[in-house]
Amino acid sequence: MAYDENLAQDFRDLVEGLPDLSEKKMMGGVCFMLSGNMIGGADLSKTGQKRFMFRVGKPNTSEAEAIGHGEPLVQGGRLMSGFYFVDAEDTPEHIIRKWVSLAVSHAMSLPPKTQARKAAG
Repeated sequence: MAYDENLAQDFRDLVEGLPDLSEKKMMGGVCFMLSGNMIGGADLSKTGQKRFMFRVGKPNTSEAEAIGHGEPLVQGGRLMSGFYFVDAEDTPEHIIRKWVSLAVSHAMSLPPKTQARKAAG
């Protein structure tokens, strides 16, 4: 997952102020974590499309589909259930904020990952 620093800053602005927020370089880009659980990241497709990636979790698939403007993430020909791409340039901000809210809600539903758990996992 390549990324554009300006797009990463846009993601930072969307999640600014959340407690225990961190960034982690992974998948060739940067992902944003809440208590060690992924919220999403900023992505630049091979064609240059700027998009956000959100982890909303498998249980929230119906809610994610209802928000709209999302495309399920497929990596290596495999559907990554609970992950979606959202076009960062053509999606209205209020819709992007719904995606952020759903991803944050999912991350908050998971137990926090401690440093010891990260090292063991």
